[in-house]
Amino acid sequence: MNKSAIALFITLVLTIHFANGQANNGIKDRQFWLEHLDKIARPVLTNLAGDALKKNMPVQLSKRIDNPTSRKNAAYLEAFARLLCGMAPWLNLEGGTQKEQALRNEYRQLALKSIANAVNPSSKDYMEWHAGGQPLVDASFMALGLLRCPWLWEHLDTSTKKQVIDAFLLTRKVKPGYSNWLLFSGMIEVFFCKYNYQWDELKVDLILHQFDKWYVGDGLYSDGEFFHWDYYNSYVIHPYLQQIMETFNEKGNTYKAMSDKLKRRSERYAEIQERLINTDGSFPATGRSLIYRGGAFHHLADMAWKKKLPSSLKPSQVRCALTAVIKKTMEQPTTFTNEGWLTIGLYGAQPDIADVYNTTGSLYLCSFILLPLGLPETDAFWSAPDEMWTAQKVWNGFDAPNDHASD
Repeated sequence: MNKSAIALFITLVLTIHFANGQANNGIKDRQFWLEHLDKIARPVLTNLAGDALKKNMPVQLSKRIDNPTSRKNAAYLEAFARLLCGMAPWLNLEGGTQKEQALRNEYRQLALKSIANAVNPSSKDYMEWHAGGQPLVDASFMALGLLRCPWLWEHLDTSTKKQVIDAFLLTRKVKPGYSNWLLFSGMIEVFFCKYNYQWDELKVDLILHQFDKWYVGDGLYSDGEFFHWDYYNSYVIHPYLQQIMETFNEKGNTYKAMSDKLKRRSERYAEIQERLINTDGSFPATGRSLIYRGGAFHHLADMAWKKKLPSSLKPSQVRCALTAVIKKTMEQPTTFTNEGWLTIGLYGAQPDIADVYNTTGSLYLCSFILLPLGLPETDAFWSAPDEMWTAQKVWNGFDAPNDHASD
């Protein structure tokens, strides 16, 4: 072997080693993801299941908060609904090691008790469901979580199901902004559709056609009238459009042409998202809501979980890239308080990054990156050997595929 070949081999080994801790086939990555899920979820769900979330969860407000009282009241639903939405695919999964099954069974029971307390008007932790507007956002995240985890819905008692429906109906009092907020209203209706309750089909139809008009090209949608360079195509737009289409497909597809377009657009945006992840797991800190941390890759995680990644992306390279993002955004020492609650920031505690609507509850959108835990450990996402993602290949001198617009 000549010197250049040896140097190339050493570079490859070191790249994998430093990016992933050590070369592995993803099983250790999965264990790391599960430990991370447990760390962020336990304070929220143990307290809410015990009807003590409002008593014990500290609510840090943005320095520039627009309405302190309303935001504080909404923070508890934010924390719970966002966490549930990210955990849902894993809660719906069966099997795994004995340790993982035991952890899942524990969290399933905590989630059922938490839902019951969140929607019971007699509970101390009964949530705010319509005042101020923000509850619409997080009711929709809870609805999405219940769509992602039918097991939870099927195991709720009849009384709690009725209270969930009553809570979701309250959100109809909120008039959504003419932006990604339309999708929040749409998701509530899609939940009703999925579980055979009366729903507003016309509202959802109008929302889908409006977003089709807001498509600006190369896999990206405008968030309302104007395009914004932020992560809202991932936080909300693509995952919500995907779920709406999937539910409609289950009920009998009447949107085939739009569904085909969405598939192409979603695949392209997944490629863009993967290329945004730097060699160390960092990513461009641009746009609002950066304190959602790894939630910026909601779409890429969603596509991996649903096994809808484009052929240009191997599941294992996406796993390695997302693992790097989790480590980069969550392992800075000031990311958690001493009691285990998340702090405001992207890389540790950075309160000045927060927007006017951000509170402690907002931060739990970071759980959305964990969606692939809904895949069994035998899936290629976890079982395939480590694979460098695009930035690693490019910035370590390896050949990499070219990139071009989809439209």
